Amino acid sequence: MLIRVGFDIRFQIPSEIAMVALLSVHPSRVPDLLEPDELRTDPELAVTYYIDSFGNRCSRLVAPPGPLKLSNSTLVRCPEEPDEEDWSARESPVRDLPNEALVFLLSSRYCEVDRLAQVAQELFGHIPPGWGRVQAICDWVHSKVEFNYQHARPTKTALDLFTERIGVCRDFQHLAVTFCRALNIPARYATGYLGDIRVPLRLPMDFSAWFEVYLENRWWTFDARNNQRRLGRILMATGRDAADVAITTSFGRADLVHFMVVSEEEAEPLKPAREGVTQDSMASRSTATLRA
Repeated sequence: MLIRVGFDIRFQIPSEIAMVALLSVHPSRVPDLLEPDELRTDPELAVTYYIDSFGNRCSRLVAPPGPLKLSNSTLVRCPEEPDEEDWSARESPVRDLPNEALVFLLSSRYCEVDRLAQVAQELFGHIPPGWGRVQAICDWVHSKVEFNYQHARPTKTALDLFTERIGVCRDFQHLAVTFCRALNIPARYATGYLGDIRVPLRLPMDFSAWFEVYLENRWWTFDARNNQRRLGRILMATGRDAADVAITTSFGRADLVHFMVVSEEEAEPLKPAREGVTQDSMASRSTATLRA
């Protein structure tokens, strides 16, 4: 399937500032891109790119005073199947984990592993290790936490959510990530596009958050907010938590005045008709067959 993704984000800049944006499709999905994936700015500015310590593609620019528009549109080929799953996937003992996975066992800005370790053991310690334990964590967070945009705030941590039981998608993932880490399951926060592809429409469209866990020697996608395998998930960035994957980071004041995200299924282009057979004749044959 083809997914058209893009964004239109606008700021009012009081004075010149440096900015970093994580608005590119993740390098792991570059082979699926059917169109260029380059940040466009208005006014036109010099943009440089680099790969950060988590493997994300970052854009760097300096914005002058005045209005600033960041935008892009690209086409991505996605599997026709939802997120992969494997209920037989096992946990790896910490001693066998690759070095790069160890950081995803530690506390971070929004994930207070030390403060929720005992809770995690009480809630999930009795569940057999592996896929089923991670799914149980998603089930618990999904059922115990209410989704509400009005209760979003940039300082809310996993412990805050555990206490308040209401938040937005990033909060759901932070709590699930924290529980996983407390049980020695490497877990990392992820962000990207997740449109309402072949599911009931749910507005407004926004960038989405989910998380990934390391089981059976690879990373797997989980989503405590939606708690179901989904079509058309397109990764942009991963990190320890939302602090590592902010869509934009402004080193100075930048007032957001407009925000739009698009993630929609697009029809496959029609294949050329076989030589000697026109589209009209093919349509006529189909009609004749139906009438017969």
